[in-house]
Amino acid sequence: MRLNEEIRVKEVRLISESGEQLGIVSIREAMDLAQEKELDLVEVAPSAKPPVCRLMDYGKYRFEQSKREKEARKKQRIISIKEVKMRPNIEEHDFQVKAKNARKFLSGGDKVKLTIMFRGREITHPDIGEKLSLKLTEQLSDISTIEKMPKVEGRNMVTILVPKMEQEKNEKKDKKEEA
Repeated sequence: MRLNEEIRVKEVRLISESGEQLGIVSIREAMDLAQEKELDLVEVAPSAKPPVCRLMDYGKYRFEQSKREKEARKKQRIISIKEVKMRPNIEEHDFQVKAKNARKFLSGGDKVKLTIMFRGREITHPDIGEKLSLKLTEQLSDISTIEKMPKVEGRNMVTILVPKMEQEKNEKKDKKEEA
């Protein structure tokens, strides 16, 4: 964006600070008007014939723009996947600790990847791992939904849980796109 003396054309289409069109005026008249009102002359559409310029307080405009960008960055939430690992023969208290951690991750807005690691001959009993996985998902069903059902990948069984609030947002987006 060019402003004030940086604008090098003979005539411009001028827009006032309130947004009304003042018509096509010479660059000198536009500069005089800007100085009279203690504003900046900002080129908003340089490719138009003649270029479109607007009277505005450029410092205030840049401040507002940076404020909007900060707000947009704040609203963007980076969702990460937190992993909870356990073995199929885990003790009850250890299981409860893992469930508590998973709950903390989900309430923080993160996805949870539940990995049940099989060693040696344990892989011959994937039903034990599946029961364990379903037990955890049942415990966390009030704040999460299953994104990926328990599935054996190599020597591990993986389940992915997502927070319910995120799931609802995705469903709303899908409905809007369909309409």
